[in-house]
Amino acid sequence: MSTATIASPISFRLADFTAGLRLDAVPTPVVQRAKHLMLDAIGCAFAARQEEFAARIARSVARLAGPGPRSVVGLPHRLPLRDAALVNGMLMHGLDYDDTHAAGIIHLTVSTLPAGLATAAHVGASGAELLTAYIAGVETGARIATVAKGGFHEAGFHPTGVVGAFASSLVAGRLMKLTPARLAGAQGIALSLASGSLQFIEDGSWTKRIHPGWAAACGIGAASLAADDFPAPPEAYEGRFGLFRTHLAPHLYEKADLSLATAGLDRAWEIENVAVKPFPACHLVHGCADAAIALHRAGLDPERVRSIQALVPEGVVKAVCEPVANKRRPKNDYDAKFSLPYAIASGLIRGRLGVAEFLPAAYAEPRIERLMDKVAYAIDPQTTFPRHYTGEVVVTLDDGRVLRNRVAVNRGNPDLPLSNPEIEAKYFENCAVSLDQGAASRIRDAILALEAIADARELEALLAAEARAEATA
Repeated sequence: MSTATIASPISFRLADFTAGLRLDAVPTPVVQRAKHLMLDAIGCAFAARQEEFAARIARSVARLAGPGPRSVVGLPHRLPLRDAALVNGMLMHGLDYDDTHAAGIIHLTVSTLPAGLATAAHVGASGAELLTAYIAGVETGARIATVAKGGFHEAGFHPTGVVGAFASSLVAGRLMKLTPARLAGAQGIALSLASGSLQFIEDGSWTKRIHPGWAAACGIGAASLAADDFPAPPEAYEGRFGLFRTHLAPHLYEKADLSLATAGLDRAWEIENVAVKPFPACHLVHGCADAAIALHRAGLDPERVRSIQALVPEGVVKAVCEPVANKRRPKNDYDAKFSLPYAIASGLIRGRLGVAEFLPAAYAEPRIERLMDKVAYAIDPQTTFPRHYTGEVVVTLDDGRVLRNRVAVNRGNPDLPLSNPEIEAKYFENCAVSLDQGAASRIRDAILALEAIADARELEALLAAEARAEATA
């Protein structure tokens, strides 16, 4: 029975949508895109498996949790349910190469997919049930994040961690076959568990890497409590101490639009508004990175550059432009991923911004540092942010000539999307770091035929078998 009316709390309406979603009612292109987003995240996990952060968090979690029944993508570990989801989320997000819902400014796949993979294997759900739950999670999470209109970031919260917990509670709850009333309760419980601070931006700390996995684990815990009818507040979002009033300052709350939390459910598909990254860096630098690369390809001589001005949306300044001195001297790879001066310098000098460009030798190169010192920023009055992560790079040469390139729509954006074949190519490139072509192909084929998998444990076993085979080769 439906729990919601037009006057119902938002959590009731999202619960009804999640419980009632049928895969055969989702347009085929949306289903195909959903599977490719899942594939992209799994490729990112395999690319991250040999990184130091992966070893540290896996070691830390295993020390506390001990062995369990669930597998981890890309690593030969077996962990308890929520701990596997935590590590999977960290792996998928750790390189900052995962997808972003444009308007919500949120990485949703890396919380909802880990929650779905672990819970589906735990309950023996089918591949089709996993896919349906994942779609529900992205559709609901994207809407919740969009309400804030970028306000979470301005207030210092990371919506990937905060909103991801709510979306993951719906994913896990759907796979646990919770009633709409219990799905609503799971969101109320998630309100007390959701977290994620942007303080990492100040010094390149690793805490952001934890956010989506923690959100997945919180969502699974919230759904389990809701399954036992644990009383929870129904107005998780719009209440006096609900998500939006507590996580947005008054002036930001005034700009929020709560109607967006449920707008277009069953009619518009936010999965089509998810951007896939062409660069393993904060999405907010992509416009200027592409503009700088275009200037490099046009023949710009970096040695003749006198000054550089980047035109950026006001909403990206705190994340990638300030403090200016810090952004011009990234201390580690994560610092570099959130440095607009570095993205521009690498683009102008090398014409690229790939995984290799985030090694210490790359971002500490003297000629890169000299160019970063010449980068200043100004607010772009023409931006269409957050719909597009725009960027313009204006270079003044030593003879006074001015060269410029503007990116009005960043590559990967829903208005200039990477195609599904391009996502597959990115997946194989990421897997090549640690998997052979045959293993990567077997995983790709399984994800793209997910509806044919009778038990999600088959997919879990495939991911684990390939990881262990490569780890012991």
